[in-house]
Amino acid sequence: MEGLGINLPSLIAQLFNFGLLLVLLYAFAYKPIIKMLDQRSARIRESMEQTEHIKRQAEQAEKETARLISEASKEGQKIVDQAVQIGEETKQKAKQDAKIEAERLITKAKLEIERERDDAIAELRSAFADLTILAAGKVIDRSLDKEQHRQLIDKVLEESKLLDVN
Repeated sequence: MEGLGINLPSLIAQLFNFGLLLVLLYAFAYKPIIKMLDQRSARIRESMEQTEHIKRQAEQAEKETARLISEASKEGQKIVDQAVQIGEETKQKAKQDAKIEAERLITKAKLEIERERDDAIAELRSAFADLTILAAGKVIDRSLDKEQHRQLIDKVLEESKLLDVN
């Protein structure tokens, strides 16, 4: 091998040194670099998982917000509908109360008119009876018993009333 220019003890020393260098590099350089790269890879993977988790939470929050807005809108519409319904009910009740009050006033006015008419008729009867008694007294030139004559006139008036009705 010497003819090829290879010195065997030097080759063995160089191979030993190269092997030792490989072992030292593996122990002190390669392992820490691989460990550091694995840690960095784990941190990147963790960050990506956190990003995905945050993205899912954001989507969930967005859906929840949309759902809450929709519910609030429905609730608001429900409140508006209830207010409209209450307003309509109040309006109907006011109309009904006004109608009842108007009917009560009309009934009261009719009763008052009927009472006044009856009073007027009674007053006319009384005046008519007095005039009849006075006229009859002058005709026969004597004084009649007013009470008997009044009863007679009332009886005649009642009979004439029955004839008018039939």
